[in-house]
Amino acid sequence: MREITVGAARIPYRVLGTGRPVVLVHGGSPGSQVWDGVAATLAATRTVVLPDLSGSDAAHDDGGALTVELLAEQVAALIDDLGQGPADVVGHSMGGAVVSRLAAVRPDLVTRLVLVSGWTGQGGAFLREKMSLWRDLADDANTFARYTMLIAFSRAYLEALTPPVLAGHAAAYQPAPGRLRQIDLANSLDVRDLLPQIQAPTLVIGCTNDALISPQYSREITADIPDATYAEIDSGHITMAEQPAELAKLVGDFLD
Repeated sequence: MREITVGAARIPYRVLGTGRPVVLVHGGSPGSQVWDGVAATLAATRTVVLPDLSGSDAAHDDGGALTVELLAEQVAALIDDLGQGPADVVGHSMGGAVVSRLAAVRPDLVTRLVLVSGWTGQGGAFLREKMSLWRDLADDANTFARYTMLIAFSRAYLEALTPPVLAGHAAAYQPAPGRLRQIDLANSLDVRDLLPQIQAPTLVIGCTNDALISPQYSREITADIPDATYAEIDSGHITMAEQPAELAKLVGDFLD
C-alpha cells in the first residue's frame, strides 16, 4: 500500500501488475475494493492502480464537503506520483464525473478514458428524487443498507445470492460519514459542460439493468464526448461485482 498527501487528505493506493498504467477510480462506495475482480484480470498485462479517494473508508481527511475538483486533483496527484507519464483512466458512477473533469482539464495526464455507469450530473426529476430519498434514509442504517442494495444491484444478481453473502453486502453499505459525503456530491455535481473538451479516446459503458443510473445517461454522455464509443453490459449498477469478466474484457480490449 502506498500513500500520497493532497492538501488535507491522505490518499492510499494499491499497485498491481506491471505494464502501462491504468487507474481505476471508484464512485460512491466503500472504496477501491469494488474493483478487485476486474483489477486482477487487468493486472495480467497492465500496472493497475487502485486509489481510495476522499469519502472512501481508507482515506483520511478533514471531513469537509467533497467536490469533483478535489477528487480530480487527487487522481492527478496520484498519476504524477507514479512517475510513468500519462495513464489510462477508468471511472465508475460518480467516479466518472471525477475522471471526466481530469481528462478535460489535464489532457496531458489521460491517454484513454473509460466511463462505467457514468454520472456527470443533473438528471431528471425521477433520478433526483431517488438520490434525495437515498440520502434521507441515513438515519435508519438498516433501511439505508437495504435500499442501497436495491439500487446498486440487479434483481437477478440479488436473488441468486445466499443469505450470508446478502448480509455481507448490507454490512458494506452502512451510512458511514464518508458515504454520505459521496451522496451529497452526487446530488450536486455537474460536469456536463466539460465533456466536449475531452480529447482522449473514450469508451462509455452503460448497464442495462441499472436501477440507479439508467443507461440513458451513458448514451447521452457518449453523444457529448467527441471521440466516444458506447457499449452496454447486462448488469446492475455495480457491474464490477455482477459481470467482472465481461467488464474486464471490454476495458482491456479498448485500452489495448
